[in-house]
Amino acid sequence: MIYLRSTLFALFLLIFTPIWSILCMLAFPFLSPENRYNFIGIWNKVVIWLLWHLCGIRYEIRGMEHMRAVLDKPVVILSKHQSAYETIAYIALLPKQLCFVFKRELLWIPFFGWALALLKMIHINRANKQTAALSVASQGRKRLGEGKWIMLFPEGTRTPRGSTKPYRKGGARLASATGALVIPIAHNAGNFWPKNSFLKQPGTVIFSIGPAILSEGKSGEELQQEVEGWIESEMRVIDPKAYK
Repeated sequence: MIYLRSTLFALFLLIFTPIWSILCMLAFPFLSPENRYNFIGIWNKVVIWLLWHLCGIRYEIRGMEHMRAVLDKPVVILSKHQSAYETIAYIALLPKQLCFVFKRELLWIPFFGWALALLKMIHINRANKQTAALSVASQGRKRLGEGKWIMLFPEGTRTPRGSTKPYRKGGARLASATGALVIPIAHNAGNFWPKNSFLKQPGTVIFSIGPAILSEGKSGEELQQEVEGWIESEMRVIDPKAYK
């Protein structure tokens, strides 16, 4: 049954994604940047709905009050990265327009990447760390000034359940340089949609949103250590079996 549901989900994406991408490209010249984000976000909401009702992947959000308390503040979100699920879910579920920092290779994906290129996101060349850092700093400051929240995955790539990679400091340095708050997010999406897995396992993804962390008076390194400590500690609360 899991294989059948996963196959039906893959077929749906294969059909729906090109159609929606073409609609986006046709509609975007007539939409403001904010409305473009909302329009493309319908794809995310449909996919999350289908994962719930077809594949049995539900979600639970803990700590949303921490975000609602700072909706009018500049924020950098630093999140655990285990799955494709959270990259889709954040646009569908979080209460603020997000600006993702992602590798430029995603823009080369047919239809999906083409629509993504029409949004004001920050795409970087990970092969050149110096250029990537400058892009995050300059574009991140500009997007924060426009009222958007910056979303980064400090591990840099999806990590298997129960493991971690050294956190990169780019997001924390951006927050430190701009005085933005940092909101950490831990989650266990890798239990249900692991990296490079075709099968989607039923269950409940727990998103745990931490209290906003002040960046004022802290270096990027100090801030990164504080964020990493909170996320990795919270991972052991929401997915204890993975860390035994």
